[in-house]
Order: sequence, then structure tokens, then C-alpha cells
Amino acid sequence: MRLFSSLMPRERRFFDLFDRHAALVVEGSVVLTELLQNYVDREERHRRIARIEELEHAADRVTHETVSLLHKTFVTPIDRDDIHRLISSMDDVLDLIQDAAEALQLYDIQSLTPEACELAELLRKSCERIQGAVRLLSNMDQAMRALHLCHEIDGFESEADRVMRVAISKLFREESDVRQIIKLETIYQLLESATDQCEDVANIIEGVVLENA
Repeated sequence: MRLFSSLMPRERRFFDLFDRHAALVVEGSVVLTELLQNYVDREERHRRIARIEELEHAADRVTHETVSLLHKTFVTPIDRDDIHRLISSMDDVLDLIQDAAEALQLYDIQSLTPEACELAELLRKSCERIQGAVRLLSNMDQAMRALHLCHEIDGFESEADRVMRVAISKLFREESDVRQIIKLETIYQLLESATDQCEDVANIIEGVVLENA
């Protein structure tokens, strides 16, 4: 059966779907970064939050298309479980980006800290590395480059952990309004969780590369 499967044509559209989804994740992270860095303009704030919601819905459609194709495909270019885990994990990144953007509105946050912007920037960098690594999956000659990008994501996640610890410590030292502490701590945690999720995506990509290179 293994020999027979190796002779069957492999559906390559999965790589195009990964690329499309990763591009949406990157755009979501860029819009979130712009949202946090230019938080004063209320109209722009609402526009960017709405754009992130549009991107999340578009990513959901790509995820659905990927799962649908998976059910119809006999021989896949990489392990079926890896395909499902990869597209689902990337979708979770954009879900968390949307959660962070909506929390800003839900909690009626009026001002943000430099630490929140720094966490968003680390998230953006992580998403860009995901996109770069995903693009290399269709060509295992680039395996070492893909692994390097995954390693960079791990580094950004560690840095995000450090930034969040410093941010929360500073928050409890300097902020007297308990409600503001709760609000900002939630934002920090959502941003850091999104970076954690990027690391999960990187781990899946790394596993795919090591199994197929």
C-alpha cells in the first residue's frame, strides 16, 4: 500500500491554501500592531478592529476549504494529521488576534502602554516568520531555512514572555486603578497567548520538515 501511494499524484493545492491563510494571519498582525501604535484616533480604531474581523472570517473560509479538500484527497503531500493541525493552529493565531482587538473595544480601553505595543510587534514578527516557513514547505530543499525561521519564532515567544512579566510587574507597581489593571493584564495575556500559538505552529512546521526532508 505504501508503494502504491507513493506512485499516486499528490494534491499540491494544500500548499497554496497554507500560503493564503498565512498571508491573512500576517495582515491581521500588521493591522493589530497599527491599531495599538495609533490608538488615539477613535475612527481609525474601529476601522482596524473591523478589518481584523474580516480577516478572521476570510481565514475561517480558507480553513474550511482546506479541511474539505483533505476529505476529498486520497494521497496528501504531507501527513494528513499535520495538514489539519497546521491549518487549525494558524487559524487559532488569528482568532487570538481578533480576541485582543475586540477586548480593546469591549473593555473600553482608552490608552495603551509601550509594553502592549512591544508585545504586538513581537507577534507581528512571529507571524511573518510563520508565513516564510509555510512558503518553504513545498520545497524540502529549503528545510534548513524553514527550521531557522521556526527557531526565530521560539526566540520571539521567549522575548514575549519576558516583556509580559515586566509589563505586569510595572502595572501592579504603578497603576492604582484596579479596573485598569484587570483590563491591561487581559490584553497582555491575549497578545502573549497569540505569540505562544505562533510557537505551536512553528513546532508543527518543524515536525513536518524533519519528517519529510
